[in-house]
Amino acid sequence: MEDSAAQKRSVTVADVAKAARVSKATAARVLGGYGVVSDKIKDRVMAAAAALEYRPNELARSMSTGRSGIIGVVVGDIENAFFSLAVRGITDAARLAGFNVIIANSGEQLDAEKSAVDLLIGKRVDGLIVTPARCDRPDHLQRVRRAGVPLVLFDRAIPELDVDAVTGDDRDAAISATRHLVGQGHHRLAYVSAMEAEDVGLTDLGRITNSAVRERMEGFVSVVTEAGLPDPLHYIRLGATNQQQTDAVMKRLLSETSPPTALLASDSLVGLRIFKSLQSLGLSIPQDISMISFLDADWTSVTIPPITIVDQRVYEMGKLAGERLVARIERTPLAVERLRVTTSLVVRGSVARISREEPG
Repeated sequence: MEDSAAQKRSVTVADVAKAARVSKATAARVLGGYGVVSDKIKDRVMAAAAALEYRPNELARSMSTGRSGIIGVVVGDIENAFFSLAVRGITDAARLAGFNVIIANSGEQLDAEKSAVDLLIGKRVDGLIVTPARCDRPDHLQRVRRAGVPLVLFDRAIPELDVDAVTGDDRDAAISATRHLVGQGHHRLAYVSAMEAEDVGLTDLGRITNSAVRERMEGFVSVVTEAGLPDPLHYIRLGATNQQQTDAVMKRLLSETSPPTALLASDSLVGLRIFKSLQSLGLSIPQDISMISFLDADWTSVTIPPITIVDQRVYEMGKLAGERLVARIERTPLAVERLRVTTSLVVRGSVARISREEPG
């Protein structure tokens, strides 16, 4: 059995060519996916390869084609269901195009992102998909461009990089969610984010280096301003980076003289932390406070009541990013674009209607 296995592992292009009764060059074109070969010959070669259990030598193929057959993906936080779904979409698109995927997690830390990008470039990946931890520090990504490696940004955009970006319609999504809260009579609205900050409040949206978070906050603030509510930045709170920090943010927020009656969570991890915080404080949704979260994460549909969410269609976003990168690797002529995937508000039971006459 060991001899048989060794023989299978040692099957060469020449063996396949002989079995298919074609030249070695023709077999190599079929197995390497390049050049022009008739469908009849292609079928014959592939049938012979399957019968012999041919396995391509990736190193040899990369030397002959100039490609590794691998794309690199750097995401912000693989624990977050948002990125898990995105990676599924990316890998499905990559696999259909014949690419494998190496995934790295930056933990939303710029230094870790730089190290991951350097590692993947060292692995000679054919292209990169990156979720930038900071949109104001793109030097390492500029180097990727200068090296000629195709690059697509995911979830966040950096216009000065002049590369494709696949994002949600973050500003419009926040506008839709916030208008729903205002439409239900809420006058004191809070936005809670995991963005790290020296203090938990926010006085200037320009401080936000994550384009997706900033655009959501801009949408939130635009509706609060449009509704004529005072001090639109007052209830924006940062620093909900883990459960302990979220508990502290929520306690401070709810101990205000006029605490918010409704919350918008910046992502599903923050939303879950907020939900746990409210439980620990003995508060009920939506009787005591209303809530909306980004992303249709599993937990949002099994709570009582289920949570109203912004459905971000993340799998489609990932698939689109994967397809766009493959197109760049294949040198398909395309204009550089920011591709926005539309979202929708899924109304469930976590937002109460309150009297518009309530002071606030």
